[in-house]
Amino acid sequence: MADPLKEERTAAAWDGPVPMIDLKAQYATLASELDAAIARVVQSQMFILGPEVDAFEREIERYLGVKHAIGCASGSDAILLALMALGYGPGDEVIMTPYTFFATAGSTYRLGIRPVFCDIDPVTYNLDPTKIEEKLTRRTRAIMPVHLFGQCADLDAIGRIARGRELAVVEDAAQIIGATYNGRHAGTLGDAGCFSFFPTKNLGAWGDAGMVTTNDDELAARVRALRVHGGLKTYHHELVGMNSRLDGFQGAVLRAKLPHLSGWNAQRGANAARYRELFAQAGVLQSEGDQPERGKVIVPAVVRESHIFHQYVMRVHATQRDGLLRHLQSRQIGCAIYYPVPLHLQPCFAELGYRAGDLPEAERASRETLALPIYPELPAAAQERVVEVVAEFLRG
Repeated sequence: MADPLKEERTAAAWDGPVPMIDLKAQYATLASELDAAIARVVQSQMFILGPEVDAFEREIERYLGVKHAIGCASGSDAILLALMALGYGPGDEVIMTPYTFFATAGSTYRLGIRPVFCDIDPVTYNLDPTKIEEKLTRRTRAIMPVHLFGQCADLDAIGRIARGRELAVVEDAAQIIGATYNGRHAGTLGDAGCFSFFPTKNLGAWGDAGMVTTNDDELAARVRALRVHGGLKTYHHELVGMNSRLDGFQGAVLRAKLPHLSGWNAQRGANAARYRELFAQAGVLQSEGDQPERGKVIVPAVVRESHIFHQYVMRVHATQRDGLLRHLQSRQIGCAIYYPVPLHLQPCFAELGYRAGDLPEAERASRETLALPIYPELPAAAQERVVEVVAEFLRG
């Protein structure tokens, strides 16, 4: 049987830049569909919410198998709206990971809720359920697992803890759309799911956009009211809400892209498999453990039933990580560090009282991880070039 990876490597070598993500390449494949979607909004003049947003919400409900999908202005607002709808505020605590994008804790903190940071599993980078019990207090109201980089957190273990203490589970699903857990879509297994459609996401809008998902009728009704200043009837306000409405352009763009999402996620998975093969052939793949050796890379492990590879984050020895970053940049290879400073050590959260060493796995990940390009349109020859440059540095 022919080996497609071997056949691809016979192609001409890649000698140009390799961007971290190439949105122009995606647009080129869908230009007519996207242009038509934008034209519909222009013709309708329905720019805020409106029929395109309504249709997108119904289509997401069918795609995810969830009862309610409520569009909003951003993924950050999705977290705000979910926590507001649950009724949490000053004096309450939510347990979360320190190794994630700022919005997870920032949106929580804005409501006067105390983020309680819990360390991560070193293999998946997700919240470590074995560390949660020690963080619980009488003020704990919810656990907020982040499905980081496209792989689900351990929702079975987290769910058992939450049910035992009557806590809510609010899924930060900003990086996970399309992945499943025990046959169900991530973002539909807790009390609420919070999605982001930032342009670089697996399903990306042409601006900021977000969504709250839930199977709870009352919670959905509160989120719908809160996103329009707390009232579903104009000038009548049952709640003090906010202005967080999804606009028609974003709804139309996301509708055009949604039918392609599963294929894009599958291609990301194929790209991840190709990276593993190429690193192995280059002789720099470390196959065991989570402590990287000098001159080796630890590639992402797939420990759940699906991984949609929003980011491809590998580990290298801490003494080599920053040098490798600079080496890749000098060769015009896209790369990024997610995340260089864990949230518990951010200056804005100093009053929470955390110190270096409190959450060692999150801190180690911040020193050892590096993300490489993984977008669906990434050419095989470009991946070969990325691995060549990584191996060049590690061998040197």
